Amino acid sequence: MSAEREFKVVGVPRRRVDGRAKVTGQTRFADDIVLPRMLHCKLLRASVPHARIRGLDVSKAEAQPGVHLVLTGRDLPIEFGILPVSQDEEALCGEKVRYVGDPVAAVIANDELTAFEALDLIDVDYEPLRTIAAPVEALAHPEPRIHDYGEEGNIHKRASFEFGDVGQALADADRVFDDVFFFEGNTHLPIEQHASVAAVDPDGKLTLWSSTQTPHYVHRALAKVLQIPAAHIRVIACPNGGGFGGKSDIFNHEIVVCKAALELGRPVKICLTREEVFYCHRGRHPVQMRLRTGVKQDGTLTGMHLQTLVDGGAYGSYGVASLFYTGALQTVTYHYPRYKFEGCRVFTNKAPCGPKRGHGTPQPRFGQEVQLDKIAEALQIDPAELRLKIVEKPNTVTANYMRVGTIGLDRCIRAVVERSDWKNKHGKLAHGRGVGLACSSYLSGAGLPIYWNKMPHSGVQLKLDRSGGVTVFCGCTEIGQGSDDVLVTLVAEVLGLRTFDIRCVTGDTDLTPVDLGSYSSRVTLMMGNAAVQAAERARDLIASAVAAKLEVPAARLVFAEGRVFDAEDAGRGLTFREAVVVAEEAHGTLGTVGSYRPPKAPARYKGGGVGPSPAYSYSAAIVEVEVDPVTGWIHVPRVYIGHDIGRSLNPVLVRGQVEGGVYMGLGEALMEEQVYRRLPARLSGALVHKFPSMLEYKSPTSLDMPEVITDLIEDPDPNGPFGAKEVGQGPLLPIMPAVANAVYDAVGVRIDEVPVTPDKVVRALDEKAKGREGRVGPKAFPEVPWPEAMQVPPPWEGGDGRAINDPDRKRAAKLDEVPRP
Repeated sequence: MSAEREFKVVGVPRRRVDGRAKVTGQTRFADDIVLPRMLHCKLLRASVPHARIRGLDVSKAEAQPGVHLVLTGRDLPIEFGILPVSQDEEALCGEKVRYVGDPVAAVIANDELTAFEALDLIDVDYEPLRTIAAPVEALAHPEPRIHDYGEEGNIHKRASFEFGDVGQALADADRVFDDVFFFEGNTHLPIEQHASVAAVDPDGKLTLWSSTQTPHYVHRALAKVLQIPAAHIRVIACPNGGGFGGKSDIFNHEIVVCKAALELGRPVKICLTREEVFYCHRGRHPVQMRLRTGVKQDGTLTGMHLQTLVDGGAYGSYGVASLFYTGALQTVTYHYPRYKFEGCRVFTNKAPCGPKRGHGTPQPRFGQEVQLDKIAEALQIDPAELRLKIVEKPNTVTANYMRVGTIGLDRCIRAVVERSDWKNKHGKLAHGRGVGLACSSYLSGAGLPIYWNKMPHSGVQLKLDRSGGVTVFCGCTEIGQGSDDVLVTLVAEVLGLRTFDIRCVTGDTDLTPVDLGSYSSRVTLMMGNAAVQAAERARDLIASAVAAKLEVPAARLVFAEGRVFDAEDAGRGLTFREAVVVAEEAHGTLGTVGSYRPPKAPARYKGGGVGPSPAYSYSAAIVEVEVDPVTGWIHVPRVYIGHDIGRSLNPVLVRGQVEGGVYMGLGEALMEEQVYRRLPARLSGALVHKFPSMLEYKSPTSLDMPEVITDLIEDPDPNGPFGAKEVGQGPLLPIMPAVANAVYDAVGVRIDEVPVTPDKVVRALDEKAKGREGRVGPKAFPEVPWPEAMQVPPPWEGGDGRAINDPDRKRAAKLDEVPRP
């Protein structure tokens, strides 16, 4: 696995292993599952945003011909949730609804139309409660509480950490920049809608097929809510037609169809409408931010104080983690000797927010990168040169105890600067044209599982038999990102096979070892390391048997081109099939396992479990824009992006992920927003989605997609399989701030909020023409009752910002001595 190794499969551009099935329409998604005697389920959803359920009459629906069952909250009283600290959801609301779209009852009927019609026969008597529409209202109105848990009132969670004396750090600065930003929420918009099918097998055990990113967590929740042993439940994660985080929660419809299948003894299916997908949401949290950053005249950072106010919607979801993520990763990109973070997540009566691609990090990244541009302009430093000056050093521990390994960010910046001709464009193009730069970093998998345990985060099994066949089993989920291809690639590389020679079984809790799911860009590194371990163990078994037969040292054997042969005499060897036969004769039936658990994180303070990762990826992007100063219309002709991939396992897939991230980033930057409006009082006064369909919720089309010039920066990370790092989420993050910075370069106005839309550009230009500040964005940060900050000393001594692994330090701080609260 050294950098000098000659790879046969890794790094070779090729078709993904599931490509043929997808382009020929043979891939079976959840909605393609059809079983004999199957019934259909539809959910009655709340028409009011916040109310007690005074009465619920389902008798007319139950009497409707073709209806087999109506379920209500009484049938499923046990709460669930993805995080142990936020077990606040019900499969069907029992006493209270918290947003328009909350499920109240379920109808199971012969067909979808009958189920739909029966929904209209259910009578619900609501007692309306005050609607909490925004974070400022949640802070101002602790009653009525949306949930009875949480810190107080409608505050879900607050966090406050200070690493070193940030007040002194700001006092020591030559300049302090104080800015507020806003990032509007948006949703995932996968092509495939949510769908699930549940059935009881001939043994009386439950099987669920679902479009989920996290079959293991769904499996646990079903056991809890249905009160049946987990070993009697099978969850099969079907290939996803896009996930982006939107299918990584546990959803009420998954539980409802399982309950119905158990009650009726017949398969039950549900496929959500597109409008219902908007209700499920779990998308990007709206976040208001304040950043106070101290800098020296040469651009050196002295410290940062970041505050975030996070709109969580109606339920917890991954929200506690999302809150911490709004403050966790600022320090792994640039060097901040001192750092303070205060964050607050509140409940509101809107669809629950969750872990959309980037999981809490795009919002503060937007603020940080736009502020850096403001700093560069004020200090008269080129924005690229400023970032190169402050990039965090490799193999260090940050102020907030994130252990950073390889960093290719400087190479990413230099690549896009050279490719784009940045030096001759920034600040030098005609009015209406501009370029903007931004950078980012992201996890290669979260360092801790969602529920506390010391078990592996991913497991892989290999089965080999005398036919020469190899089957690899893993619980990971293919959500379109190419994880099946990664899994097969790594096994093929180790065993010297083609990817076509290996069968792949994934996402089945009965057949595969546990993998925690496809989220937080964890699959390549964690599943990949487990796969390499399993394959190397299989290779060693085969090598020992072949070595004995050929009478050569096992270390001299080469696995390549479907053969096992002597490195010193390539003609002396066996086909892979023959080698497996020899190994089976020597060892019996062949099977191996591999597993992976991340290294222990250096953080030893409460809250330090969010942010650590085995490796961090880095991206830099330059966006070109053309802005019409009359209409404010923004056209993006070209994007240059460099991504630190560690090592590219399949360049075709990597580039696809990078370009997909650019596409999604442009959508968030320019048009996407999940916003709400109140219906007129005569209709109900309900808080509803303003854009509840793909017709109204705008996202870029192929005609909007610019030319993307991609540089893959390879600096193999020792923690990744063959050095690989993530690419699923990192390339998205710099796009939004790069667009905002480019708009400023083009027409000289700041849009300090996302999305950057034409009306905001025109408004800012009008303000500038009147002699006022040419800016659109929040004016101030709301008053939040912050808790007293947890004081944590940075992991170095003397306060000079030198890392604990600096060999010149004689008295490096010991990580285990960091005080626990």
